[in-house]
Amino acid sequence: MTMRTRTLGTTGPQVSALGLGCMGMSALYGEADRAESIATLHAALEAGVTLLDTGDFYGMGHNEMLIGEALRAAPAARREQALVSVKFGALRGPDGSWLGYDGRPAAVKNFAAHSLQRLGVDHIDVYRIARLDPDVPIEETVGAIAELVEKGFVRHIGLSEVGAGTIRRAAATAPISDLQIEYSLISRGIEDEVLPTTRELGIGITAYGVLSRGLISGHFTADRQLGAGDFRAMSPRFQGDNLRHNLNLVEALRKIAEQKGVSVAQIAIAWVLSRGEDIVPLVGARRRDRLTEALAALDVTLEPADLAAIEEAVPAGAAAGDRYPAAQMAHLES
Repeated sequence: MTMRTRTLGTTGPQVSALGLGCMGMSALYGEADRAESIATLHAALEAGVTLLDTGDFYGMGHNEMLIGEALRAAPAARREQALVSVKFGALRGPDGSWLGYDGRPAAVKNFAAHSLQRLGVDHIDVYRIARLDPDVPIEETVGAIAELVEKGFVRHIGLSEVGAGTIRRAAATAPISDLQIEYSLISRGIEDEVLPTTRELGIGITAYGVLSRGLISGHFTADRQLGAGDFRAMSPRFQGDNLRHNLNLVEALRKIAEQKGVSVAQIAIAWVLSRGEDIVPLVGARRRDRLTEALAALDVTLEPADLAAIEEAVPAGAAAGDRYPAAQMAHLES
């Protein structure tokens, strides 16, 4: 595996060509092994992964503390290469319920203060609100992050799951490094308006969900029992006929992967990598073996014939079911 680098837009940092999304180590996918999570973080840093993505609401702070612990225990050279991207703004209840989003300037600064403490760092490399607060203009939220940049507490400003109009308004307020948004073979909605807009403005993409929460990893089966607290138990794409349809797409993709001598996950990640140098896929590996598999996608070269075969097997819009339950879809901008 050869680690390459990409740049987050025209104003952002240079990062590894794959980033590590750490959410699953703390929340939404059932129980995780703490020791294995830290070992996976260390293995990622050792392999040259520099971008670590988290949210202050992942496990109500657990994920940030986990990353902080892993960084403190890492060799100094690896610790210094790490760039941490943090999402904020999601409000949670003691029972884990979702209570909305808060993008008020005072809240932005308060969230940042707590994240800096939990991570054990003096600055956050990329800071972004997780979803648009409908009651606060994006200019106010981004302006507050820009003040944190001026004071040295944040290095770069990002966005998350917003549409083209909001991207333009944010970019007119302060330099935006990247937009974090779901993008995969079966989640291609950004191709119509969002991706052309970010490219016009010189904003990069950090793509999460590149394996659609394991659905197109090649490892998910129709009879898998999902544990308590696993988001996928409520996800439309993992339900009934939708799941059967989507797993048929995976089997079509598996045939192409086998012809290439790679895994389904590797060809799915390689497809996202092929979409442009301005896109950095985030892989959600919680274990070292899954991380190793994902990193090997960097060595997969997709020829035009491969891309055509993939497009035929899994055309845009082929997935059955929305990517979130209806209540959460309401918080996403198209």
